[in-house]
Amino acid sequence: MEIRKFRPEIPTPTKIDNPTEGVITPSTLDSETVSILTDRIKDEYTAHYYYRSAANWCRNKNYKKVASFFEVEASSELDHAKGLQEYMDDFNVMPQIPVTETEHDFENLVEIINGAYQMEQGLMKAYNQSSSQLFTSDLTTFDFLKEYREIQKQAVIEYSDLLNALVLVDYNDKFQVLYFEQTYF
Repeated sequence: MEIRKFRPEIPTPTKIDNPTEGVITPSTLDSETVSILTDRIKDEYTAHYYYRSAANWCRNKNYKKVASFFEVEASSELDHAKGLQEYMDDFNVMPQIPVTETEHDFENLVEIINGAYQMEQGLMKAYNQSSSQLFTSDLTTFDFLKEYREIQKQAVIEYSDLLNALVLVDYNDKFQVLYFEQTYF
């Protein structure tokens, strides 16, 4: 039995007789990839506005440490959105920024942390699903999203730890919530 090695066919560059004519148009991402990345851009902006609102609420309620934490989170989400847009731009696609929810009202810190956990877990699932879809059709983008999957995994772990710490205090007692803030942020 003969074992054959797979060797992909690499196109041979064609000679252009007149260099001022026939410029090759660079390839772009296919429409499925663009759609998936656009959805993730929306998710990152949604997370940004959630954390920005959380930081504002916390600062207003004098939870200074948590406010600083959520300011960093908000900035981080913008960096994620920027990275996705730059990737699309690198492949000759003009990224679109979808409209998303920008206003959030909160009653307490527990509500914010619960919401953050749910959001980060949803983002992790969305990046996993996106990667799964792209695995067979766009391996380059699948590889690019590896960093985002890891970021989301770490975020879910971080917020899970905060939720586990919250059950150790009576979150209806303002002094215990203040202790929680001072201890975990």
